[in-house]
Amino acid sequence: MICYKCGCTLSEKDFCTGCGADVGMYKRILAASNRYYNDALEKASVRDLSGAIISLKQSLKLNKNNVEARNLLGLIYYEIGEVVEAIGQWVISNNIRDTKNIAADYLADLQESPTKLDGLNQNLKKFNHSLELCYNDSLDLAKIQLKKILSVEPKYLRAHQLLALIYIKDEEWDKAEKELEKCAAIDAKNITTMRYMQEIKGLLEPEENTGKKDKNKTEVRVYQSGNETIIQPVNKSESRALSVFFNILIGIAVGVAIALFLILPGRIQAAKADVNDELRVVSEASDSKTATIDELELQVSKLGSENESLKEELASYVTGEGNLASSDALMSATVSYYSNPEDIETIATYLEMLEKKDSESEETRSDSFMSLYNHLIAKVGPSLATYYYEQGFNTYKAENYEDAIPDLYRAYEYDHANGDALFYLANAYRKVGDDTSAKEYYAEVIDNFPDTERAAKAETYLAEINNQE
Repeated sequence: MICYKCGCTLSEKDFCTGCGADVGMYKRILAASNRYYNDALEKASVRDLSGAIISLKQSLKLNKNNVEARNLLGLIYYEIGEVVEAIGQWVISNNIRDTKNIAADYLADLQESPTKLDGLNQNLKKFNHSLELCYNDSLDLAKIQLKKILSVEPKYLRAHQLLALIYIKDEEWDKAEKELEKCAAIDAKNITTMRYMQEIKGLLEPEENTGKKDKNKTEVRVYQSGNETIIQPVNKSESRALSVFFNILIGIAVGVAIALFLILPGRIQAAKADVNDELRVVSEASDSKTATIDELELQVSKLGSENESLKEELASYVTGEGNLASSDALMSATVSYYSNPEDIETIATYLEMLEKKDSESEETRSDSFMSLYNHLIAKVGPSLATYYYEQGFNTYKAENYEDAIPDLYRAYEYDHANGDALFYLANAYRKVGDDTSAKEYYAEVIDNFPDTERAAKAETYLAEINNQE
């Protein structure tokens, strides 16, 4: 510890031996800053990252030059996906102490990997775009964006929380709970995560008994007998007065039954006569209504024929619900292109919605639909190929091979000259254990891109797969 006034090393005394300045309060402030730093270390070791951030901010409030606290705060921000905050802390730390400072190594690692830094920057832009989509009530598109972010950066805490919030809005409670469990694995005591989890549990779990028993409430035992639910009182003793009351009721019931046995036959005969009279009246009315029913049946038949005719006429205009959804997605992509040709990501998102309509074929789509689709692909196809290749390659490098396959496949579909996309697509299939697809795409690399380094590697991998079989 050095003197804040002259820079001399301080002793155990409460004054500086170099300049005589009173450093008692100064030493206590630095000690408190170090205690907050140690508290943050303990919290971070049990993944209470939110608590660690609070302690580190308090430590820096007391001593802004606490380099170790800044470095740890930057690491925690980086762990939860807040890269900008992490870089800011490391830059300040490096400026405070430019020698023997591990923050310089952290910054150098990021600068030596521009692809990774660019990917982190893209994730931040995508997250901001997801927020805008949520504000515009486009929750389905926001979910797609957030899933892409998490496929590249699975520890982005705010992305998990926003995705969980969307699931809660859509009442997909199980999915929301899974996302919040992932949040808890990243930051065990995050207040936002705990608040969302409490809301979900309040909706999924019934209110529990507080332990207070109602003295007037009868204890019961519930069990199943076949398809019936039996509710049986437990340890309920009947009072003698109640028993006498029930016996009186039984006696009355027996007396009423005997009286009915003597009186009932005469009343039954009278009732039968009344029923026969009513039956004659109903029969006469039925004859008159039969003619009306026949007339109505003719009208129903006529209306059914008209309904079939209208259905055929409607089919001539629309082939099905899927086509309407596809046309809407295609028109949205086209409008997005002509509004902002540089926004490739939004165009790609709309075109991906077309891929979900697998039941449709080109034969069921109209000529105008296919003409517009081919025109749009001719304009934006190369940009889509580049976008999907960068996306798929970054996901492939992050070893998320299953998530990389769709993007690499689309990159090659939009640009058949992209041999790298085809090669990494084959590699991704091999990594996930789909040797059949891997062999197919390796063979395509060899056929379409002969005499290249990719073809040579493809031949090697293809031989390895064949030898394993």
